[in-house]
Amino acid sequence: MGHRKGMEVSIAVSHAVALARAEAIAAYPITPQTHIVEHLSSMVANGELEAEFVNVESEHSAMSACIGMSATGARTYTATSAQGLALMHEILFIASALRLPIVMTVANRALSGPLSIWNDHSDIMAAKDIGWIQIFVKNGQEAFDHTVMAFKIAENSKVLLPTIINMDGFILTHVVEAMNFVDQEMVDKFLPPYSPRHTLDPKSPVTMGAFAMPEIYTEVKMKHQVTLTDSQQVITSVWDEWANLTGRAYKPVERYKADNASTLFLTMGCLGEVAEIAVDELQAAGESVGLIELRLWRPFPFAELRAALAGANLVIICDRALSPGGAAPPVLAEVRSALYALSHRPQTLGYIIGLGGRDVSPESFKDIYAKARMEIAQGPSQEFYLYGVRG
Repeated sequence: MGHRKGMEVSIAVSHAVALARAEAIAAYPITPQTHIVEHLSSMVANGELEAEFVNVESEHSAMSACIGMSATGARTYTATSAQGLALMHEILFIASALRLPIVMTVANRALSGPLSIWNDHSDIMAAKDIGWIQIFVKNGQEAFDHTVMAFKIAENSKVLLPTIINMDGFILTHVVEAMNFVDQEMVDKFLPPYSPRHTLDPKSPVTMGAFAMPEIYTEVKMKHQVTLTDSQQVITSVWDEWANLTGRAYKPVERYKADNASTLFLTMGCLGEVAEIAVDELQAAGESVGLIELRLWRPFPFAELRAALAGANLVIICDRALSPGGAAPPVLAEVRSALYALSHRPQTLGYIIGLGGRDVSPESFKDIYAKARMEIAQGPSQEFYLYGVRG
């Protein structure tokens, strides 16, 4: 049925893509996602994966090629990071508007400038409104599992939307973890062949990406909005099916030792596991603190988040991206928006951490907790805080 093995997370993701029987891959190398597509290209060249691997001259071309291949009915995959995602930006909107179920791994990395190859979430937060399903993972096992599941989610006839799996660059992409792998037989039963409703075929012409007059543009965008919002039902259904097969269950919002906690951290991505250590130590010292980990970013799980935060007095939202000139960084703004309509809502404080790959330790979370409690006691002095700024 499966086996446990130590492997670099990027290589594990490439094996998940192969197990999903991806048929078309277009990619351009960029640190720190290169190992994923590098290994996939080797698998194709060695005959281990029957797929078309297209070498392109840029990430803009990579997404353009993926759109063309997906439009012909091929199960399509790519990966990118940082400036590569930014270079794709124009085409990302087209992929989702055309309802093409492309799966992409984003190895999250800081956007230039200054030039940084290290990890934060500024790349994907600059692309949060592209109309794709977006999921965050916190370890290698989740990266492997969600890569397989992403194809089933994206290709569902009620969804047909491209899907991004976000995993932190270097902190996840380049580490070796012990993971439980599944075999080809299980994946084949879980993930049926892709059967698109329409394809580009000279023998049966269709129009894709047509010009839209103002009289219909709003209605098309509304349909996209409704479909993306409603996709959460399919996402959770696929997660439940995977749990029945593997025993590994996932939720849009995860709680860690959060029952009856008056203060909650909220994180996304791999720093959740660091925060878990801090929560353990703070609780051992008698503090009433827990952790909320946000896995589903788009569509945003409003109901689940409100339920997870109910009863807390303070929520410390940890962003890994800055919204320059804005009132709040992206996750803080989203959480506050989700809570705004509630008559009884917790106070929220935002801390921006780990920009450009700066180290964040359990001690960092404990220090943030102490600072946040002090801020609440004396009245917050600002909208959000860049943690650890020197000078």
